[in-house]
Amino acid sequence: MLPDKIPALKGDAARAFRAAIRRADPALAMRESLGQHPLPRPAHGCRTIVLALGKAAPAMLRAVLPRISGPRVMICVTHRENQEQVPGAEVYRAGHPVPDTVGARGAERMQEVLKSAVAGDVVIALISGGGSALLPAPPDGVSLEDKQTLNRLLLDSGLDIVAMNLVRQQVSQLKGGGMLRLAAPALVTAYILSDVIGDDLRAIASGPSVAPIGTPEQARDLLHSMGLFNRLPESIQRHLRNAPRANANLTARNHLIGGNRESVQAAADELRPDYEIHVIEDPLTGDVNEAVCKTFRTLRDVGPSDKPRAFLWGGETTVQVRGGGLGGRNQELALRMAALADAEPIAAPWVFLSAGTDGRDGPTDAAGAIVDQNTLARIRGKGQSPTEYLDRNDSNAALRLSEDLLITGATGTNVADVQILLIG
Repeated sequence: MLPDKIPALKGDAARAFRAAIRRADPALAMRESLGQHPLPRPAHGCRTIVLALGKAAPAMLRAVLPRISGPRVMICVTHRENQEQVPGAEVYRAGHPVPDTVGARGAERMQEVLKSAVAGDVVIALISGGGSALLPAPPDGVSLEDKQTLNRLLLDSGLDIVAMNLVRQQVSQLKGGGMLRLAAPALVTAYILSDVIGDDLRAIASGPSVAPIGTPEQARDLLHSMGLFNRLPESIQRHLRNAPRANANLTARNHLIGGNRESVQAAADELRPDYEIHVIEDPLTGDVNEAVCKTFRTLRDVGPSDKPRAFLWGGETTVQVRGGGLGGRNQELALRMAALADAEPIAAPWVFLSAGTDGRDGPTDAAGAIVDQNTLARIRGKGQSPTEYLDRNDSNAALRLSEDLLITGATGTNVADVQILLIG
C-alpha cells in the first residue's frame, strides 16, 4: 500500500471506530441484559424509582421504559450535549468534565427521592461513565465551587480514574455506595455500562451502588503524595480530616451490561478480512508518555508482511497538564505518536487513531484524532512548531492545523477509549 493510500487507511480506521461505538450502544446492551436480569417488581402499591446517570443515561432509561408499570419516579442526569428525550422523566443536562449547578440540582433531586424510599419500593440505578462529574453531591460544609476546584485539580494531576474516584467518593453523598445508604431499606438493582478498563464497579461513575474504593485516610495520603492536599479548598481539607468511614455492609444487585473490551473486538471484526488483526490484551493506561512508547514500539518493530496489519488497544491514559493549551488525553497521545514517528520515520504507510467512545476528548469538540506520517509536516507547513504545541498541552490546536481531528459529536455512550494502528 503506497503512501498516497493513507486516506484509505484513515477511512478504515474511522470505520472501525464507528463499529466500536455501535457495539457500545446502551439501549442494545440494556435490552440484552434485561433478558438475563429482569427488573425487580415493587410491593403492591409501592413505587419503582429509576435513577439514570451518566453519558448513556437517556438511552438506558428509554430501554427500560416499556418494562415499568405502576407508580414510578424517573430521574435522568446526563451531559448537556446529549439531547435525547425521555418521556415521563425529569431530565437534567449537566456539565462535564467539571460539575455545574444543573448537575447539583439533579443530585439534590435524586437524594430527595432516595430518602423518601420505603421497604416495598424498588430502586433501579442505570449507571454509565461520566457520572462522577455529572452528579456532584457535596457533603455538608462543602460548596459546589469547592467541588469544581477539586475536580479541576484531579483532572490535571495525571491520576488514573481509580485514584481520582477514590478521592471523589470521599467528598460526596452519592458516590462510593451513597445511593445504597440513602435508599435503605429499599432494594437497589443497578445496570452498569463500564467506561473503566478492567470494569472495576467501584470506579465507574465513582461507584454509587458499591462499597467505596478506600477510606478518607487513604484519600488524604494520596493527595499529600501528589502535592495536592494543601491546594484544596479548606472545606475539603477539613472534611477529609474529619469524615467517618462509610458503612460498607450495604449491597446492591449489580449487573455489568457492557464495556471497552467488547467495543475493541467489534472494531477488530470490522477490519476483517482485509487486515491481519492483532488485539493487544495489555490496555493503554497510565501516563500518556509511557503509553505512546508502547504504540510507537509496535509501529517501529513490526516486520514485513504481504497484508496490511491492524493493532488495536483499549484504554484510558492520563495527562499531567503543565501548559495552558486545549486538548485531551486522546489528542495528546495521537500527537505524541506522530512526533515519535517523525523523529524516527517508518517506511510503510501508517495511521494511528486514538479516540473516546463518548465523542468528547477533554473539554473539546473532538473525540480524538487520526494521525499519520505526514502530520507534523503539515503543522510545520503552516509555519508552526509541533514541539511548542506539545510543551503547552495544546494538542487540539495542533491537530486542527494538520486536519487530523476526529469529530463525531456526542455518541450517547461511553466505554473509555479505543486506539487503532493500521500499517499498510
